[in-house]
Amino acid sequence: MHLEAARLRFKTRTFTALVVLSNVCGNFSLTWGLRQGGRLLSFSPWPYIQALFNPWVALGVSLLILWLLSHMALLSWADLSYVLPVTSIGYVMTALAGRFFLHEHISIWRWAGIGLIVLGVTLVARTSPHSAMNQPGEGR
Repeated sequence: MHLEAARLRFKTRTFTALVVLSNVCGNFSLTWGLRQGGRLLSFSPWPYIQALFNPWVALGVSLLILWLLSHMALLSWADLSYVLPVTSIGYVMTALAGRFFLHEHISIWRWAGIGLIVLGVTLVARTSPHSAMNQPGEGR
């Protein structure tokens, strides 16, 4: 049973990293590509469809599809009360990408919020990703 628990912990950590990285890179690529094409403000779907042909936007959309699929997989075996707080580290990484690669200004209040997110992720990550009722192999 110990081997199975270790395998599940490894799988959970791997998918958590995949969820976070695909979200951060997908949102960054999407933003980068959309900023190259100018503002989209239209009731017509055509400008949005055209924007999809920008390679950065297409990459961003693809990575966000990967994010959705990996997030769904992760949620199928790990507790929601674990997955959402732990994957919120992506918000921190996204803010850092915005600051250092997109040269966005981050106010002191945003930094304070980012610090609270890091504290919350640290606390939740110390717990098991599975409650006793949701252990694999047991009736759901």
